Amino acid sequence: MILIARLLPLILFPLMCGAADAQNFRVCHGYGCTFQTRVALSGADRSRIASIMTSGRASPAAERAAVRRAVQVFERRNIQVIGITDRPKMQFGKSREKGQMDCVDESTNTDQFLRYLQTTGLLRHHSVARRDSRGSFIDGRYPHFTAVLKDRSGTLWAVDSWYEPGGGAPDVMLLTEWHRRGFGGQR
Repeated sequence: MILIARLLPLILFPLMCGAADAQNFRVCHGYGCTFQTRVALSGADRSRIASIMTSGRASPAAERAAVRRAVQVFERRNIQVIGITDRPKMQFGKSREKGQMDCVDESTNTDQFLRYLQTTGLLRHHSVARRDSRGSFIDGRYPHFTAVLKDRSGTLWAVDSWYEPGGGAPDVMLLTEWHRRGFGGQR
């Protein structure tokens, strides 16, 4: 039962929120993808993102650092369109608030953006893997979701923007390290 509760959002929310096409996204917000706002990257956004990603081609570590900066550009564009800066983390009882995002919204949006980078050839050292989760209440942690990259060696990396306000730098860390964290709402 716990496994089903952990996997259900990974299966359903991408279907509910839709996939990104080329440069258009349906950005989820309001907790659990309650709201969806169409966001298109401008030519300037795409150029800036391409420049950031090109600067990270030297190594897998450089590419992860570039992904971190590119996600910030994507989130800042989302803020412009939605008109609200997402607060860090989430506040219980504040669901269905336009512009605010829980980890399901954040991981869905980041996953779509990473798939955009992959589709447009801007990822050289990584591919996008399935989103992942940690926590099950029983282990003392609230369930939490993240987008995931996989490097050529097969190592998985969490890309988690939930801990920062909209446009803040996401955590990019080994997925195994990410899995060990998250007790009491802490990183």
